[in-house]
Amino acid sequence: MRKSLIATVLLGAIWGAPLFAETLYSEAGEIAPAPLLAQIDQTGFQGWLAPLMSKVNQLPEIQAQQAKVRQAQLLVEAADRPVYNPELGVSYQNASEDTYTLEVSQTLDWGDKRGMATRVAQLEAEILLADNRLARSQLYGELLMALVEQAQQAKLLAFQGRLLESAKQQVAIAKQQLEAGALSQAELQLMQLDLASKSADHANAEQASLAADASVLSRFGELELPFAEFIGALSVDTSQEVGPDLPALAGAYQQVMMAKLASQQVAADTSADPSISLSAEREGEENKLGLGLSIPIQIRNDYREAKAAAGTQVAIAEQDYLARERSLTQAAKLFHLSLPRLQQRYREWRELVLTSGAGVQDALSQQWRAGDISTSDYLQGQRQLANSYLAGLSLESALYRSWLEWMGQSGQLENYLQRQLGREGV
Repeated sequence: MRKSLIATVLLGAIWGAPLFAETLYSEAGEIAPAPLLAQIDQTGFQGWLAPLMSKVNQLPEIQAQQAKVRQAQLLVEAADRPVYNPELGVSYQNASEDTYTLEVSQTLDWGDKRGMATRVAQLEAEILLADNRLARSQLYGELLMALVEQAQQAKLLAFQGRLLESAKQQVAIAKQQLEAGALSQAELQLMQLDLASKSADHANAEQASLAADASVLSRFGELELPFAEFIGALSVDTSQEVGPDLPALAGAYQQVMMAKLASQQVAADTSADPSISLSAEREGEENKLGLGLSIPIQIRNDYREAKAAAGTQVAIAEQDYLARERSLTQAAKLFHLSLPRLQQRYREWRELVLTSGAGVQDALSQQWRAGDISTSDYLQGQRQLANSYLAGLSLESALYRSWLEWMGQSGQLENYLQRQLGREGV
């Protein structure tokens, strides 16, 4: 006897809609599953990551980040220009002897305002670049999670659709058995209730799939995007420690360096810069040449409070850095604890469900047709098998979410994806 329709549908949903069509027929005419486990293990980024990243780079959010980087570079160049321009003065006095004066003066950057402004602008640019890398990684994590959710909901919708079609056919078979006296009216009603339940599950899956499509559409402006599942490529990188080199902490660490520069910047900005002047004067028939020097005297305001406030900012920046480091350290510990456990549960699920699901479903179907088990027991077994698939789907989503959230939160995702692109180009 051929494998039952329900068994075929269940296996097809477990292996995924595209792979379900790739079944092999044995010489006896029975449907046999194709060797798909190796194909699932090899899923990765090849073929779809490059065009997807090209689309992501065209998003307004990414373009805005790139514009900020260019702005920071221009600010560094602007800060490296001289602080003071020379001043030109012309005067005329009408007296018994007319006086004409031409004066050129130049304020000297005695406090090194230019050098300090350049260092501050460079550090601000580094902070902006670090924040930009973190924001891009977080954005990539959100976008990829939206695509993952869309794919997961599409699989769930296809699975619920197959279960619904199978339930309709089983109700038709049950009606035939009722007419033949092999099934009671109560058992037929149980089958019809099961059909109604699967119809409701299918409707809920349709709503969830539409919500996932809407999320992708709102982010990209289109639904059909280059994407493939990459659950086989998820890995834990234990070499990256939580510290200043971590992209998510680079900006906070540089803020500490900026705070340490702040007191020096206040000293430079409030320094008393002298001015020198050279003047040429003609009074009547007499020519005069003058050389002047002026120095501001900081008597009424020595800017002591401003310098003290800048020094206090160092402690604030250090505490902010320590708080972020502690939060990321806790997140890293949770990630390195949870992901291997989720992967282990996922491997166990695949070994149990993908290898034994076909036999269990086939046996249930045959026993129900032969009257060896009741309709309620048959439906309960069928629900257990369906729940097994749904548990695996939930594990997949949890794996993706755990990995993408950490890689995005820590700022490592964009660099990781760039390395994958480099491997594709080899």
